[in-house]
Amino acid sequence: MNDAYALADADEVAAVLTWLAEHPKVTAALGGPGHVSGTREAPWPHLRVAAGPGGDLGTLTWRTEPEVTLELFGDPGGWPGPAALSRLLKLCAVAAAELPGAPPVPGQPVISGVRPSGVLLESPLETGQPRWLMGLLVTQHPNPESS
Repeated sequence: MNDAYALADADEVAAVLTWLAEHPKVTAALGGPGHVSGTREAPWPHLRVAAGPGGDLGTLTWRTEPEVTLELFGDPGGWPGPAALSRLLKLCAVAAAELPGAPPVPGQPVISGVRPSGVLLESPLETGQPRWLMGLLVTQHPNPESS
C-alpha cells in the first residue's frame, strides 16, 4: 500500500478510543467499563473521543498530526464537580499519551506521539450538564512493516 494512502486511511480517533476504553486506570477512574465511546451517553461520567478541529496534516505522505478531542461529560444532575472532572480529563489525557509505547498495529500507521493541543476548557451544555474538553495532537507516520 502506498504510504500516503495509509495515512489518508488512518483512524486516529479509533486508535485513541480503543486505547482509552481498555486502559485500566481510565476504566477505574471513570467507574468501570462502558464509560468511553464515540457518543455522549450514560453511564456518567462519560468520555467521548471524537475528531478534533485542528492539527497538521502535512503533505499526507509521511508525518501527520491530526487533533483528537476528548470530551468528558458529568451526570446531567451536575456531579462530579468541575475540579473532579478536570482531574479525570487530565488523567485520560495522560493515559492517551502512553499510546506511542504500544506495539504498532499491522496495516495501520505508527503513532509516535500524543500531546495536548493547548486547550483544557470547561464548557457545560445548554442543559447545565457538566462537560470538559481537551484536544490532543496525535503524531503518526506510515508503518514500514506494512509497505
